[in-house]
Amino acid sequence: QINLVESGGGSVQSGGSLRLACKASGYLYGGYCMGWFRQTPGAEREWVAAIDNDGEIQYSDSVLGRFTITKDNNKHTLYLQMNNLKPEDTALYFCAAENRLWIPSPHQGAEYSYWGQGIQVTVSS
Repeated sequence: QINLVESGGGSVQSGGSLRLACKASGYLYGGYCMGWFRQTPGAEREWVAAIDNDGEIQYSDSVLGRFTITKDNNKHTLYLQMNNLKPEDTALYFCAAENRLWIPSPHQGAEYSYWGQGIQVTVSS
């Protein structure tokens, strides 16, 4: 059983930066994958980025070149560095985890068993 808690959200002007963190608690055994998703009211959940057990990374086209996903295995923490933020990045951001070695594209969300509570990111123009 894994609990995930996001932090680091807030409000920023267009072009600014934020760094999200997702702290995992509980016993995490074996290989696992983690990812970031985002959702706006009335919209479907959108995949943002993912990192597998070996550190292989995938990004959605909408954030490629602007966002960086990393993890600190020793601290059991996932990060999302968001640079050059745009108003369309405004959303509730979720981190997610799954106890497996890798997850193929596309990342739909159903592949992940554990989810954080979500944290708001607001980008003003």
